[in-house]
Amino acid sequence: MTHTSTAFTSDLADRFSDRVQGFGSPFTHYGGRRAFHGVVETVRCPADAGLIRSCLAEPGRGRVLVVDAGGSTRVAVLGDKMAALGLGNGWAGVLVNGAIRDCEALSRIDFGVLALGGVPIRGGLQGAGERGVELDFAGIAFRRGGYVYADADGVLISDVALM
Repeated sequence: MTHTSTAFTSDLADRFSDRVQGFGSPFTHYGGRRAFHGVVETVRCPADAGLIRSCLAEPGRGRVLVVDAGGSTRVAVLGDKMAALGLGNGWAGVLVNGAIRDCEALSRIDFGVLALGGVPIRGGLQGAGERGVELDFAGIAFRRGGYVYADADGVLISDVALM
């Protein structure tokens, strides 16, 4: 499910102020889809993209993959091939607390990608990390099964569906 309005998080924050946590995003939009939302799936994988690839190879059913790469911008944990894989499998997007690569190519893919920055060096592909764990970054707890809403205004998190 894609929402195309560029200010839907503001509307949701006004309407559901008692049900959401939000933050002015330190993340930059890199994907061609600038507003996206879905059920959260989580991955913690500093400097390794293998587990992210495994997740995006599964049916996404409109989910958003939230990745904690430790906030590092030394190596990328997502690029255009993985974004295309996620799009093809029905994921709405990826929120990466870390770096991505292939920034120009990502901008042409109808897939939500938020990250801290871009870097040309790829991380490992061993599959190291944890899936389905609670993540905490940017002062927000991200839980598998929660909901994330992202657009140009920032990111909202909720334990219940808002739309």
